[in-house]
Amino acid sequence: MEINVSGRHTTVSESLRRQAEDKIGRLDKYLGGMDRAEVHFWEEKNPRIDNKEICEVTMEGHGHHIRCKVSAPDGFTAVDLAVDKLERQLRKLKTKVLNRNHARQRPELDAELVPETLLSEDEQRSPVYKIVKTKRFDVGRMDPQEAALQMDLLNHDFYVFQNAQTQKSAVVYRRADGDIGLIDVE
Repeated sequence: MEINVSGRHTTVSESLRRQAEDKIGRLDKYLGGMDRAEVHFWEEKNPRIDNKEICEVTMEGHGHHIRCKVSAPDGFTAVDLAVDKLERQLRKLKTKVLNRNHARQRPELDAELVPETLLSEDEQRSPVYKIVKTKRFDVGRMDPQEAALQMDLLNHDFYVFQNAQTQKSAVVYRRADGDIGLIDVE
């Protein structure tokens, strides 16, 4: 990965330049193929701001652009904060790319679980799903707008609740286009 370190209206020390190149260069392990990284440092001039050193990193590669901007008391801390932020973004991007590239496959029927002679013809064709985790929770009564807010606060893709308007179980979910969907269970 090509890493470019520069300072805007400030000089970047050689030790800060080496640390930035070293730590940003290690991010390649999270998602390979990032071609370039631009690291810019500058200092905030407002005397009321404690975290004056600002580090902005822009990474590009394979048609993806990842950017973060952090502020800290000194440049070294700013680089560490930027690396943490970029790690999260790269992990999220890698998961998104892998999910897009790998079509979800239905599990095959496990022949060792039940002898075929004991299964009917329909049962022989249906797959056996392995449930690996079970959760229990109280379903709260709320309106769909509040449920969508709870879903966002939890950072989940869906939220189960009891619709206060219809008095029935319901689900709000995040659609692929970014909008919110509502399912009322009859």
